[in-house]
Amino acid sequence: MLWKRKGAFDDELSQLAAADTLAFGGVGFAGTLTPATKAYFAVGEGLHRHGAKLRPKLEALLDHATPAGRVYAAELLTRIDPAAGRAAWQRLAGQDAAVSTFTGCMMGSTTLAQYAQDRLNS
Repeated sequence: MLWKRKGAFDDELSQLAAADTLAFGGVGFAGTLTPATKAYFAVGEGLHRHGAKLRPKLEALLDHATPAGRVYAAELLTRIDPAAGRAAWQRLAGQDAAVSTFTGCMMGSTTLAQYAQDRLNS
């Protein structure tokens, strides 16, 4: 299992930190998963058993990751603890950085503030 190796999530967290596009599924006609999307799913699988270890690392991504990486971190924090996720979204709601998005074949863009506000309203 992926989570038995020491520091196994470090590579995945680095992928999230450097994410240039936000996608929660396959992109393009082939439906290929981006490295960041694969990392998001891998970290998500480890939350149940390793959430306590991952939480501070995800919180650090809110300050140091790319805009897409910050969204991934906030989504994962929401899964660990809804109150921590809400706090993350409130924090991101004040940031106007651009975020590139991908939904299937459609590329788009938004801002951290708009994305976070949408999450807070849902």
